[in-house]
Amino acid sequence: MGIWSCGGNTSNSENETQSTDVQTAEMSTLDKEHRLEMVSYADSVNRGLLVDTVTGSARLEVEGQVGNTLVTINHGSPGVRGRVIWNGLVSYDQVWVSGSHWATAVTFSHDVTVNGVDIPAGIYALFTIPGREEWTWIINTNYDQHLAEEYTESEDLVRLNVKPIALENTVQRLNYEVMETGNRSGIIALSWDKIRIELPFQFE
Repeated sequence: MGIWSCGGNTSNSENETQSTDVQTAEMSTLDKEHRLEMVSYADSVNRGLLVDTVTGSARLEVEGQVGNTLVTINHGSPGVRGRVIWNGLVSYDQVWVSGSHWATAVTFSHDVTVNGVDIPAGIYALFTIPGREEWTWIINTNYDQHLAEEYTESEDLVRLNVKPIALENTVQRLNYEVMETGNRSGIIALSWDKIRIELPFQFE
């Protein structure tokens, strides 16, 4: 007596693919952004190895050692993909998550100073207010929030106005860097499209 399945012509590999598709569809946006293939994809796009055709963002984590301080930035990395970014996708003069979806989180392993304000070691949110001629960096205590939906100015630790730097080449996927710039000083830099902004800080 034979036993037949309703899907007798479906291979195990096809079943596994269908199962993976279902699992992916059920993921939250944040979970999808953390997939390793998305992280690798965003990196390849910025290195010019791929043309950016994927609509989603990747959740990237960048680390930089400056003196005795390890700075870690966890952020969403949306793509340009032919869109108008500044005063288009991202509005001027409004608090922006400076990435995508969940707030951009910065962790300092040791105390730092930003614009004369002492910032204790810990994890914080990095927001910005983009402008045509000037941007505002914001370090806020509430890093665990979606976009800027729960942003409250009273939770700001520091604000700093900076001039945006025009770039010759387009940065396709939003990117952060951490660099040491001198004796007990460093910067956090955000680059996307043809704009770069820098947040200077000091450390012991």
